Amino acid sequence: MKIRTTTICLGLLLTALVINIYADDVAVTVYNGNLGVVRETRQLEFQKGSGKISFIDVPSLIDPTSVGFKLQDQSKSVAILEQNYAYDLVSPEKIYSKYIDKEIELINKDGKIFTGILLSFSGGAVVLKEKSEKIQIIRMDEIINTNFPDLPDGLITRPTLFWLYNSDFNGKTACDVSYQTSGMNWTAEYVGILSENEKNLDLTGWSSITNNSGATFKDATLKLVAGDIHRAPEPRRRDMYEAESMYMAKAAQATGFEEKEFFEYHLYTLPRKATLANNEIKQISLFEPAMTKIDKEFYFEPDVNNRKVKVILKFTNSKELGLGIPLPEGRARIFKADTDGSMILLGEDRIKHTPKDEKLELNIGYAFDISVEEKILDYQKITDRVEERTYEISLRNHKKEDATITVKKRLYGEWNILKSNHQYTKEDANTAIFKIPVKANEEVLINIRVRTTY
Repeated sequence: MKIRTTTICLGLLLTALVINIYADDVAVTVYNGNLGVVRETRQLEFQKGSGKISFIDVPSLIDPTSVGFKLQDQSKSVAILEQNYAYDLVSPEKIYSKYIDKEIELINKDGKIFTGILLSFSGGAVVLKEKSEKIQIIRMDEIINTNFPDLPDGLITRPTLFWLYNSDFNGKTACDVSYQTSGMNWTAEYVGILSENEKNLDLTGWSSITNNSGATFKDATLKLVAGDIHRAPEPRRRDMYEAESMYMAKAAQATGFEEKEFFEYHLYTLPRKATLANNEIKQISLFEPAMTKIDKEFYFEPDVNNRKVKVILKFTNSKELGLGIPLPEGRARIFKADTDGSMILLGEDRIKHTPKDEKLELNIGYAFDISVEEKILDYQKITDRVEERTYEISLRNHKKEDATITVKKRLYGEWNILKSNHQYTKEDANTAIFKIPVKANEEVLINIRVRTTY
C-alpha cells in the first residue's frame, strides 16, 4: 500500500518559526537581573464546558509557574484546570528521530527514490530497511528531499502553553495573561564629556535593554525597574547574554523615559510604544543631557598599588550642581574633546544605584606624569605584640601644573603614628589620610613612624 506523503522542508520549518501572532496589547517590565514581567491582552475563543486551548508565541525562557490568567469581562467565567508548557520545537533532527522504525521516502540528486523503514539517523547518513529486507546506508549530502507522512506528535513550531479549561460560555473574549521570563535585562549606560578646563561634566544617560527571551514583543508599553529586588533562589537555566554598548552621541531633545519613585525602587516608563525584538539590544535615552560641576583628584594607595596614582572624578548628584536625579547602576564612560573635535576616551567606571544628593566617585585611570613609591626604612619588634615601622612615601610631580595628592595609608591593629612630617587625619579605624600639595616638577617625601599593637 502506498503511503500518502507530505513533504516537510527545512525552509518551510524555519519560516514557521519566525511567524508571530501578536497580542492586542502588551506591557513589558524589565529588571536589572535577568528578569522580565509581561502582561498581554489577547482575544481567545472558548467552548462551553471542558476544552483545550493553545496560547502560542510565548518566550522560550518563560517561567510557566508564574502565569496569571484573568478575563476582562467579569460576567464570564473560565477556570484553568491544567497547564502544560511545550517547547520541543521542530527541527530536521527531531523529525528524523521521531520516525525511527517508521517508513519514510528519500529522493536523491538523480531523482532516485528510496523508500523504507528508518533504522538510524546519525553521522550524516541514514540507514533504511527496504520492503525486500535489504539494508541501505544513504549519505544525506546526496539527498535533496525527504517525505514524511505527517508531523510527529509532540513537536511544535513555537513554544506554547496548553490549557485544559472549563468555560461557562461559547465564543471569543479578551483575556489578560501575565508571566515572568528570564533572558531579559537592562543596564544604564552613561556618557560623560569633560569640559576643556576639566571643571564640568556633560552627562547623558542611556538604557541598554537586552531581549534574549525567545519572543518578540511588538508595540509594547515598556517599563524599567531600577533597584535590587529579592528573588527566591532557583537553579540557573541558561547563561545570560551581556549587553555591550558603544559610544553614542547626545540625542538632542530625545524622547526618553519618565521616572518616578515606586515602592522602594525607581520606575522608568517610556511614554511611547516600543518593539523589543528577540535577540536584540535596544538603547533609549534615560534623561536629557545635564551639566554638573566636577573635581579631579589624585589618590595614592600604597597598600593597593605601590607604583600608580589613581585619577578620580568626584561630583555630587544634586540639583544645585546640575543633576539631582536618581542614577541607576551602570557603566559610565568619560570622554574629552581634542582640539580638532575628536572624542578621546579617558576611562570608564561603574556607578552604583545613587539617589539624589549623594556623592559619586569615578575611577578614570592612572596619572602618567605622577610617580610614587613607598619604602619601609626601619622595622623594630618591641615586644611579642608591639612593632614599630618607619615609612617613606615619595611623591614626584612631573606635570606642568601643581597637584594635590591624597595618600590613603592602611594601618591595622591598634596603631599610633609617633612621628610625621605632614599633617594627617584618621578616616576610619584602619586608614590615615594625607593631603599633600606637590608643585610642578618637584618631589615631596612623607616620613612617618608607626607603632602597632596586635
